[in-house]
Amino acid sequence: MLRPDVTLPVDAEGYYSSIAGQPFPFLLDYLDPSRPDPPWTVIGSNPFRVLIAKEDRVVEWRAGRRRELKGDPFEFLREALADHAVEDREVPFAGGAVGYLGYDLGGHIERLPRAAKDDRTFPDMALAFHDRAVVIDRAAGQARRVEVGNAPPAISQEDWEEHFVNARPPSSELDHAVESNFTREGYFAAVARAREYIYAGDIYQVNLSQRFHTRSKLAPLEIHRRLRRASPAPYSALLSLGSRSVISSSPELFLHTDGRRIVTRPIKGTRPRGATPEEDERLRAELMSSPKDDAELAMIVDLERNDLGRVCEYGSVKVSGPKALESHPTVHHLVATIEGRLRGDAGPVEVLRAAFPGGSITGAPKIRAMEIIDELEPTRRAAYTGAIGWIGFDGRLALSVAIRIVEKHGDDVWFQAGGGIVADSDPAREYDETLVKAKGIAKALGLDLPS
Repeated sequence: MLRPDVTLPVDAEGYYSSIAGQPFPFLLDYLDPSRPDPPWTVIGSNPFRVLIAKEDRVVEWRAGRRRELKGDPFEFLREALADHAVEDREVPFAGGAVGYLGYDLGGHIERLPRAAKDDRTFPDMALAFHDRAVVIDRAAGQARRVEVGNAPPAISQEDWEEHFVNARPPSSELDHAVESNFTREGYFAAVARAREYIYAGDIYQVNLSQRFHTRSKLAPLEIHRRLRRASPAPYSALLSLGSRSVISSSPELFLHTDGRRIVTRPIKGTRPRGATPEEDERLRAELMSSPKDDAELAMIVDLERNDLGRVCEYGSVKVSGPKALESHPTVHHLVATIEGRLRGDAGPVEVLRAAFPGGSITGAPKIRAMEIIDELEPTRRAAYTGAIGWIGFDGRLALSVAIRIVEKHGDDVWFQAGGGIVADSDPAREYDETLVKAKGIAKALGLDLPS
């Protein structure tokens, strides 16, 4: 039920601040690619069910009870969504599982190595099931309350504080204000090794990223506010798991479904913004005319067509936008749009198994690229390059690619950036591209990145 409520504030961050101490608060901005309007903002807390997964261990909170399970997190998600399914509704949010799917969940879809070090305690999957939320229509300047059920909260305030808020990590030491999991020379060597795999015919391209670590006493809401100001994007998010938070300002749509229509919009190709209008225009033109970036985008478009083809009606998958340039405050990007019509038997979990993680942040072919990522990147990605958003009880998906994100645990903060490596990649240029992509986050945190 969608209820107009004039007493609700349209100040999203102000409303979030009022519920920030409650279990599993969230704030999501989401742009419907089929509408010309500004994004919707969805805010909520106090879910009635929670699934937290780490490898094959799943903890479920429901009606004040905690269960420990073991198995494939996707199957537990399937069961939970089936329990709460509702008919498709003409509202932007009909209740759903809100949170993130971490990159490492790909290991439950394909058999992948686990060589990269898991040096943090972030879950592979964190989804909270909400049957009520506040929805802000930013085009109309109206806030409404959505209620689709009346289930009791999954977790008490006392359990929330004991199991989540007070689960703080040990204090870590840093030699510098910000450190990377790569040295510059180490990143160059990883690019060189990736190119060897390309020359050997193993892959056409691979996404290689570096992770930055710092410490900050900024509250997650303040980081979210600063990140949106420094690097605004259509898919921003603030998810709280107690002492852990995931904050995102993502420019990239992973999956959006509306009825049987499904859309994905991969990004490939990046240039920094210019210091002057003339330089900015030169960089835009350079990106639009770059054979290397065209080739990267074309390969990922082909990969995404294949992924959607697994769950779409035969002949319905099409590239409705082969290449477009999108400009953001710190970067220009190339983006493509691929869409299709889902088969009648393809529910949210089938779609996720077909397309997760997004090909733009793995490379092509996807499985071999993911194996090489595990070999070349020294640490696991956690939430980074997974997906953030919601999986609706009405079957709709609204998920962004988890890039331009900050992961915070206590005072420890991590953020990550990468780029696509192809046969003619220049190691120095690829390294610099990661710094360009991380610039907005660093600015929000008040940092200067090492060069």
